Amino acid sequence: MMNKNQIATAYFELAKYICNALSEIDGLSTFVPDKWEREAGGGGVTHTLENGRIIEKGGVAFSAVHGEVSEAMKKNLNMKGEQFFATGVSIVLHSRHPRHPIIHMNVRYFELDENTWWFGGGIDLTPHFIREQDAICFHQELKKYCDAFDSTFYPRFKPWADEYFFQPHRGESRGVGGIFFDHIGAESGHSRAELFHFCEGLGRLFPIVYGQQIEANPIVSQPSDEELLWQQIRRSRYVEFNLLHDRGTKFGIYSGGRTESILLSMPPQASWRYCFEPEPTSEEGITLNFLRNPPDWISLK
Repeated sequence: MMNKNQIATAYFELAKYICNALSEIDGLSTFVPDKWEREAGGGGVTHTLENGRIIEKGGVAFSAVHGEVSEAMKKNLNMKGEQFFATGVSIVLHSRHPRHPIIHMNVRYFELDENTWWFGGGIDLTPHFIREQDAICFHQELKKYCDAFDSTFYPRFKPWADEYFFQPHRGESRGVGGIFFDHIGAESGHSRAELFHFCEGLGRLFPIVYGQQIEANPIVSQPSDEELLWQQIRRSRYVEFNLLHDRGTKFGIYSGGRTESILLSMPPQASWRYCFEPEPTSEEGITLNFLRNPPDWISLK
């Protein structure tokens, strides 16, 4: 039976694998590791890539932290217990070209007082300009992967992502969704080792689906000023979600995590335009309509 230390070691190796695979896709820059320690217990390695050919800013963060459940964690995270252990890998890529998407993934394992354990995670895609065929391809890959493990996972985890990655203050989705799951433990009918291997496989799928998005949108010209403006506006929505709603950000802050690693998901640049509303028939307007009225992408294939 896998224990927490074996899971943490495997997640560390997964982070290195993802860094190598993404560096090959970028073809110019590589990830630089930054090892850190948490004063209250544990630590991690944050890998960063900047100013690449494809990736303008990317982060692959591994962490394994432990310690007492603080009063802040009990109050703000509704955690009941005395000791916790958490390990995982979190990734955010901000692509350089507006025609290439933002993409996020994380897989995590959590123990509370050594008698309660669960896995969580997910992967979601945030294109600056939504193309139906790209969103459909992304969801097909996720469904195929989930179905090979458990046919109930995609129909369960896809709506979970739709609900989670929603901006209630904007009335729009963050992107085209993906899958999201949390507190998945023994009640799922799967062992700890089986659920770990599902999460590990999802991590290995990550550079594959990102590479597919890049290949589907080859760079043929420099972006226009209008495209760059829209990219920065969409990035600003990403910032809003992560600061207002993201559970991982909140857990990191309230557990006394490392601020630089927690806020690694922030884009290099973003823009807020007052009451900006694109023309409905423009690419920007069509993208916004998808975000406000998200379809079932699998049904569109």
